[in-house]
Amino acid sequence: MHPATSNPAKSNETNLPLPWTIADCLAATGGELYGEDPGTIFPKVSIDSRRISKDDLFVAIKGEVHDGHSFADEVIRRGVRGLILDKNSLGDLPCSEWAENLAVYIAVENTTKALGDLAVYHRKRNRASILAITGSNGKTTTRRMSAAVVSRGFTTLSTRKNFNNDIGLPLTLLELVPAHQWAVVELGMNAPGEIDYLAGICEPDIGIITNIGPAHLEGVGSLDGVMKAKGELLGKIKSGGTAVLNADDSRVLQLAGQTLGDVLLYGLSDKAKVRALDVKATNFGSRFSLVLPDKQIPVDLKIPGEFMISNALATAAAGYQIGLSAEQIKKGLEDFTPAPGRMNIVHTRVGIHIIDDTYNANPGSMSVALTTLKALRKNHRGVLVIGDMKELGEHAASLHREVGALAARSGIDRLYATGDFAERLAAGAAGEGMKRQDIFTGAKQEILELLISRLNPEDWVLVKGSRAMAMEEIVQGLQSWADKKT
Repeated sequence: MHPATSNPAKSNETNLPLPWTIADCLAATGGELYGEDPGTIFPKVSIDSRRISKDDLFVAIKGEVHDGHSFADEVIRRGVRGLILDKNSLGDLPCSEWAENLAVYIAVENTTKALGDLAVYHRKRNRASILAITGSNGKTTTRRMSAAVVSRGFTTLSTRKNFNNDIGLPLTLLELVPAHQWAVVELGMNAPGEIDYLAGICEPDIGIITNIGPAHLEGVGSLDGVMKAKGELLGKIKSGGTAVLNADDSRVLQLAGQTLGDVLLYGLSDKAKVRALDVKATNFGSRFSLVLPDKQIPVDLKIPGEFMISNALATAAAGYQIGLSAEQIKKGLEDFTPAPGRMNIVHTRVGIHIIDDTYNANPGSMSVALTTLKALRKNHRGVLVIGDMKELGEHAASLHREVGALAARSGIDRLYATGDFAERLAAGAAGEGMKRQDIFTGAKQEILELLISRLNPEDWVLVKGSRAMAMEEIVQGLQSWADKKT
């Protein structure tokens, strides 16, 4: 690990990426070169034909919607001189004409895998250590929080947007430059083997598993399947590296017992080496005493939700293991603000409070969001606006019903549900005694109009659903209405 005193980066280390030669590309991918290597140097690798510079290397990715090979001839005509292509697509391309444009291409078995191979090669020729984060809930917030904390002591690269799959992770690592000391990346998955593949690309020095819950059940079948899939990270941590694991999650603890390398536990449990003591809720966050293995320091976290304490402890544990001081960790945590759609509190001019947690949803994150709503609203009215939770497979109907029941038990005053499973949510709430006149199902626009007609000052509205449901439209509609009212 880098000592904390190694920041800032040395003056002779560049913020420019290391360039690519044809020899580099062949060494990385094991592909076959077509055309003569003119000694071209490519400053960057790109998969986006719309934004590619003529000096860049183009990798034609076959995506779910678009096939990059369809744009290969176009980028050649715009001046691009190097491509990586799927050898099975060559017969559909005017390859013989490209030599006239002094272009060369490398044929590979699979261009998505080749992109990962390029990222592995690039990671190895840069000096950055890697912190990788996965989990059913909280991984994106923990990744952003960890990047904010790590950057207090080191030059840090972090995953952009939701770049956490077999395309996004390589694109992140390809942004490494010699000046970077750490990269903080996020690993997502929908099926077994995906974390193993991604972790193999980044080969982390530190791996965090935030928790294991009912997410992506369509791909892995059960909670034990989720545990096994998330646990794939642990087998790819570098020798001498550390697994940072949640001591408050029983399944994560099972993984800790199976881990051969070093383990650092965090959480509220007595088993944890990094803990929070004397936790007190504030108006929009919490205060606690952060216990590190060698120091204790007060932290004022300005993000609501008990689960945010867990994210903060995961971050603190990683920061401690990296070599940051308690003061650096404290400062990074206290200055952190969440990304849009992730437990953002919106106070409107008409006195209505919106909890915007629209980025994504699964049963575990719904539970903690409802707990947060209850804590924030205190004696005021609480309203839940909820959309479908995706990727739950055969468990979808029963889990939506359970979440509806949970919502009713949390004491909300009204429930508005939209999506294919709206009636299941409604049935679950009604089954727990919620009055039918306080439960509404329908399209988002119908819900928005009904909400506007019934909301009062000091009401708290939690809006949540899976990404595909675009529940932020409800938040935007409420904000627009509130602005017009004042």
